Amino acid sequence: MLAIEGGEKVRKTPFPPRRLFGEEEKQAAMALFDRAIETGGVFGYGGPEEQAYEREFAEFLGGGYADLVNSGTASIYTALGALQLDAGSEVVAPPITDPGGVMPIPLLGCIPVVADAHPGSYNMGPDELEAVLTPHTRAIIVAHIAGEPADMDPILEIARSRNLPVIEDCAQAHGARYKGRPVGSMGDLGAFSTMSGKHHATGAQGGVVFTKDEDLYWRAKRFSDRGKPFNTDSPTNVVAGLNLNGNDLSAAIGRAQLRKLPDMNARRRRVVNAIHEGLAGLVAVGAAWEPKGAESVYWFLRIRAHLDRIRVDKVTFAKAVAAEGIPVNPTYRHIPSEAKWFRERNVFGKSGYPWTCDLYKGDRNATFPCPNAVEAAETHFNISVHENYGDQEVKDILEALRKVEKAYLK
Repeated sequence: MLAIEGGEKVRKTPFPPRRLFGEEEKQAAMALFDRAIETGGVFGYGGPEEQAYEREFAEFLGGGYADLVNSGTASIYTALGALQLDAGSEVVAPPITDPGGVMPIPLLGCIPVVADAHPGSYNMGPDELEAVLTPHTRAIIVAHIAGEPADMDPILEIARSRNLPVIEDCAQAHGARYKGRPVGSMGDLGAFSTMSGKHHATGAQGGVVFTKDEDLYWRAKRFSDRGKPFNTDSPTNVVAGLNLNGNDLSAAIGRAQLRKLPDMNARRRRVVNAIHEGLAGLVAVGAAWEPKGAESVYWFLRIRAHLDRIRVDKVTFAKAVAAEGIPVNPTYRHIPSEAKWFRERNVFGKSGYPWTCDLYKGDRNATFPCPNAVEAAETHFNISVHENYGDQEVKDILEALRKVEKAYLK
């Protein structure tokens, strides 16, 4: 009998905690306090720790420039700010993403245009991108949701053919690769969230903007620090911006974390590979689609439910798996164009701005239904995974899936 019907659970004990932070992070943080106490000084931002973290982060992505900011949302905001887009510009947004990956678009006076997902994916597809491009498109944001890289080659080909800059939202994909290239290094700018819970963290909150373009780097750095005239001859601030700075304490924690990241990702992949092997023997569920050449890092594991093979809907199936003691999220439907703020244009009071901006010459009434994203949300559920899972956790996940499949198979 299924646990959801009163039967015994497959998993009777909690899954292991991730234990993201350890002695290394503690010592890195304490060293800053010890130095401040000893000297009577303070630690702030832009100091040796932050500079070192930014340098090491850029090296991790193959070389370039990194700017530590205070959140993943701030990283998207800063990356867009660095592009210096005119008000009324259209910016293509991902089909499924955190709201913070889209809200910076209208907050900078631009128009979010949502491209649909590749079939079977949470990520933007190239054909779906091309379908929403207009003469008013000025930039593209591509997210790598769940730690799975988007299919970047055709997306970049489309963008380059139209001279459109690409921002990669890598909040959920630290260290993922596409055909050997790190995500965040293929577009014009990469934007990362380093909040606690991500693959590596700079503490409770944080973010990083990365680019290989020195000019874009300086523009990003100015924008994230109130337009300070970095790398210019100006005696005054040169552009309007916010204080989005990271800080030395966050950077010190991030440096310790970054050293652990390759091993953490390798262990996480081993867990998922073992689950994928077990899924091959199941009928009702299977591994989700990923593009050829993807080396995913699985912020969570997407599971495809074959609805034509079971007697219940996906949510019922997923809740039954969760009742067996497995950490499951039955639905992940963060489609920007479905959100209340987006539909009602709740950005600048009741003005409707930026959609009402006189400079905007596009379709003010365009809607973005995203049927592929809806289908993906309705046919997939997510299992929480991390690098501290062992053989028993993999065994229990697969046993729970088999048990629920047996009960609900047609």
